[in-house]
Amino acid sequence: MDALTPRTEDRPADTTSTSPSSSPTTYFDNLYRRSDDPWNLREGWYESRKRSLTLALLPRPRYRNAFEPGCANGELTFELAKRCDALLAADLHERAVQLAGERMAGASQVRIERRTVPRDWPVEAGPFDLIVISEFAYYLHAAELDALAGCIAASLTPDGTLLACHWRRPFAEALESADTAHALFDARCGLTRLAHHDEADLLIDVWSRDARSVAQREGLL
Repeated sequence: MDALTPRTEDRPADTTSTSPSSSPTTYFDNLYRRSDDPWNLREGWYESRKRSLTLALLPRPRYRNAFEPGCANGELTFELAKRCDALLAADLHERAVQLAGERMAGASQVRIERRTVPRDWPVEAGPFDLIVISEFAYYLHAAELDALAGCIAASLTPDGTLLACHWRRPFAEALESADTAHALFDARCGLTRLAHHDEADLLIDVWSRDARSVAQREGLL
């Protein structure tokens, strides 16, 4: 099995930086050449369950303006769109953007764009009350991760939410671990952590500028 073969443990979405074994695009060119769903996002139980956990951990039922970089073929985008008045999803890879666009055809509140994040951060589309970083951050070098955290902090609304979700197992193309990326967001973004889901395979964290719990937001406390 070579470094460009999707393995069962390799779950991530997209990258903006050069992986140790390939160029930024070659790795994904090979994956998308072999399959329109190289990580089994649509059919796999692991991915379906992860999406359900991700959506359940969001502290609000709806969001006004959301951003999802590293959207891959749009499976999470499809679910997020049901809860967003406006959603910008982006990916580095042209085929991923095409597939996500097809998945979201007819959803007028959703835009799919080809962007290299954090370099092409969509300042003009913000501010955002939801930013979702899913299976993406560990592809970035430390300096890029720091820049990403800065972009997030500068782009969130006063009630904004950041959700980060990442595969925890080591794999060849990862430049940072999920735990390292989440720790950096925790330290750099100036947000209150509202939720933390920790498994051997998976790490999900939710932070917000609104420090109230879900029960407090709903008036139960």
